[in-house]
Amino acid sequence: MLALLGFLTIAVFLVLILTKKVSVIVSLILVPIVFALIGGFGSELGTFMLDGIVSVAPTGIMLGFAILFFGVMNNAGLFDPLITRILKLVKGDPVKITIGTVVIAMIAHLDGSGASTFLITIPALLPLYNKLGMSRIVLAGMVALGAGTMNLTPWGGPTARAAAALEVSTAQLFNPIIPAFIAGIVWIIFVAYLVGKKERKRLGV
Repeated sequence: MLALLGFLTIAVFLVLILTKKVSVIVSLILVPIVFALIGGFGSELGTFMLDGIVSVAPTGIMLGFAILFFGVMNNAGLFDPLITRILKLVKGDPVKITIGTVVIAMIAHLDGSGASTFLITIPALLPLYNKLGMSRIVLAGMVALGAGTMNLTPWGGPTARAAAALEVSTAQLFNPIIPAFIAGIVWIIFVAYLVGKKERKRLGV
């Protein structure tokens, strides 16, 4: 019964969000409360809420700090020389451009925020892709690959949420997967190389 209520909670939440019936914040608040009442947990709602806040507060603070810290560093231009250097190195070669896209996306995603990653990477590289006639799908795919892999960092959303759910520290969760994390970085660079070769062949460069 509890498992069914849990799945229904997620399903209703997704339907409301995807159909844009209510905002994300409202859904996050109302849907769990409604299903908790349906499950007969009305008298325990206050305890559940307090326990939830206590369990996720450290994660929320860490995420907030990471986004603010790297946001300030980015606004101060800390990553600009590195991004400029990468853009100079790739020149007009589609293979180098796709690899450079992944590298820039990984650097931009150090703050764990997908929104800032796309806002930094897409404007920097879209004119280059347009000028060479490269596919915008390749650009979006490479940025998503880089951001997806960097999401495994301790302050990334998935790792932080998993640590909060398992009630362990992010270090305990992240340290054992460091080899897989490194392998993932190597793999997406290799994928970028393969995609770049296909783009080079398609464009006849």
